[in-house]
Amino acid sequence: MSPVRAVLFDRDGTLVHDVPYNAAPERVRPVEGAREALDALRARGIRVGVVTNQSGVARGLLTEADVRRVNKRVEELLGPFDVRAFCPHGPDDGCPCRKPRPGMILDAAGQLGVDPADCVVVGDIGSDVEAASRAGAHAVLVPTPVTRAEETAAAPHVARDLPAAVRMILDGPPWEAPDGALGPHAGAEHARAAGRSARRRSGGPDPSPPRTRRYL
Repeated sequence: MSPVRAVLFDRDGTLVHDVPYNAAPERVRPVEGAREALDALRARGIRVGVVTNQSGVARGLLTEADVRRVNKRVEELLGPFDVRAFCPHGPDDGCPCRKPRPGMILDAAGQLGVDPADCVVVGDIGSDVEAASRAGAHAVLVPTPVTRAEETAAAPHVARDLPAAVRMILDGPPWEAPDGALGPHAGAEHARAAGRSARRRSGGPDPSPPRTRRYL
């Protein structure tokens, strides 16, 4: 049995395909293997939750009711979550809950009655990893095209997709790399490979794609 008691997931780009500032439940599409990965955690008695920045509310692009409708659709597709939290504030609002600050992680752990040290945060960008670190939780980064190479290189644990991240968590500390996972401190090589691939796609020296998620 894994010693992890709860896994908290970023939403957009991690559990579901990223639709910037999505206010439409019908546009929700889970990433491949998401339901099976979540069910594997539930089967082991590990609590699952969602912690997501939603600054579209502060920007006037959607409402809190829109966020709740989208979250409801996520739950319909992926099964029940034990805790759900979102931060509606913008990057300049100073909100202690907005990732990379740790407020949502700490609040979610408190609602679940678990120590943050017994939680893992799974996300696709550096702010997810930093929020986990500040809260005293573990983190697994699942890179996507918007993940910066330096974020991947700095992440303590990296998995190539969501099912691999969950396999890593279920494998337990020291989270040795199972099939499909890159394991601890393997971010640098993954980042170099991602950079090479991006340069091949672009035909130029800049491997950085547009970063819509930077502003969530």
